[in-house]
Amino acid sequence: MKSQLIGFLVNFWISFSLALYFHSGEREEKCIIEDVPSDTLVIGNYKVQRWDIHKQDFLESAPGLGMFVTVTTPSAEVLLSKLYGPQGTFSFTSYLSGEHVICLQSNSTRFVAFAGSKLRIHLDIRVGEHFLDESIVQAKDKVNEVTFRLEHLIEQIHHISKEQNYEREREEKFRKTSEETNSNILWWAIVQTLILISIGIWQIKSLRDFFISKKLV
Repeated sequence: MKSQLIGFLVNFWISFSLALYFHSGEREEKCIIEDVPSDTLVIGNYKVQRWDIHKQDFLESAPGLGMFVTVTTPSAEVLLSKLYGPQGTFSFTSYLSGEHVICLQSNSTRFVAFAGSKLRIHLDIRVGEHFLDESIVQAKDKVNEVTFRLEHLIEQIHHISKEQNYEREREEKFRKTSEETNSNILWWAIVQTLILISIGIWQIKSLRDFFISKKLV
């Protein structure tokens, strides 16, 4: 029973990911932004389908179609730049916390023959996950299977803890920025008040001098 419960939790955990698809034109670059903690493994799986004008449906990619994957760090450094096929897997490990830009671009010159067509790109991004090889699990006995799944679950818990620490860092940074902004607003309000008081005193003195010069007082 315990083994089944752990297996259910792990299978549920590894099945959760952000999967999406989007359309793209020939040699058009599409990018997504992924907020990643430092020292975190990111794995991306993608599959490209081509629109067939005659069948009015998306088919498998045409031969020779490739995808150029580029990953840029928050410091604008290129972390990954590689050419893949119409279907593949890319991965990288972040060394900085922040927003990483993941871009995909078709590079096939043969796609020009399909004028007016478009691509559908299926993308699945997994952050901080290490895949559980079910074939290895099935080959082990029950005791080792539980141990193996527990180790994988503990690894996922460490990743959650890392993400929570990253969110706390972001919250603290946002709080400091808010406090600095409020402090600047307060000092600017004080400066404005002093300027208005100075202008008022100067206007009163100017009017007084004017009245005295005209012998009105």
